[in-house]
Amino acid sequence: MNHPASVRTVLGDINSDQLGATNSHDHLFLRTPALPGQELDDVGAATAEAQAFAAAGGRTIVQWTPRGLGRRRADLAAIAAATGLHIVVATGRHRAMHHDPEEANRTADDLARLIVADITSTTHPCGLVKIGTGYHHLDTFERVSLEAAAAAHTLTGTPVAIHLELGSAGDLVLAELSKNSIPPTSTVLGHVGRNPDDGYLLELASSGAFLCFDGPSRANHPTDWRTPALIELLATRGHLHQVLVGGDTTTAAARSVTSGPGMPGVLQHFRNTVTQRIGDEAWETITVANPARALTLRPR
Repeated sequence: MNHPASVRTVLGDINSDQLGATNSHDHLFLRTPALPGQELDDVGAATAEAQAFAAAGGRTIVQWTPRGLGRRRADLAAIAAATGLHIVVATGRHRAMHHDPEEANRTADDLARLIVADITSTTHPCGLVKIGTGYHHLDTFERVSLEAAAAAHTLTGTPVAIHLELGSAGDLVLAELSKNSIPPTSTVLGHVGRNPDDGYLLELASSGAFLCFDGPSRANHPTDWRTPALIELLATRGHLHQVLVGGDTTTAAARSVTSGPGMPGVLQHFRNTVTQRIGDEAWETITVANPARALTLRPR
């Protein structure tokens, strides 16, 4: 099903060099008990947001909404077809607080089978395994998730993306993934900008993992202002090729079609603040070249 340097989108595999400007972490649809009343479940609003991103020059959206949280793969496929955007859809699972209590009873083998089925589906396949982890620790639920992700990666070569709670525990996650034979180069660590510790960030970068700065579509006031400087730090220390950016639009209020900068904001205001420090060529690396490598299927 896949070919060299291919990325799996909701409409099928494409060459990685077709991705173009990529929003490496966002949500068109999301429903979780952790955000009551802020559900992203309106097809019209999701389509309008995708169109706004395309109008800003975007070509690819990576939706990190995993299994069980209202990801709506059929609707994502319809939006991709209508807008001409590439949409990469996640499987996997978030932290326990986002799921029904019964999810805690699922074994790693059971979860791995579901993840692999999502990836290998001939209808609306998934091209990313998203796993949520906790604040400065990994609980049993999360270790099971990581074990399942490792099994799925071994079978399919699909990249693994991690929600790091407030950017923490990246070192613990990398150790767990290494124990389960997932190479850092097939790993995306999300929310790293929310723990703006230079030493910690450089330690994560030294592993070779991709580092995603996500959240400019909504307010993360304590850390937003540090993000451009952190990206500049990584660039000057030789880690530009590992940096990704995304909007992480998790509430209806954050969308550009309501009251937020939303998805197009990644390619507009956020782009401007970053390029003032590192220039246009480096931004192109972050939004085009790096996602093309991070999202590539790497079957063994």
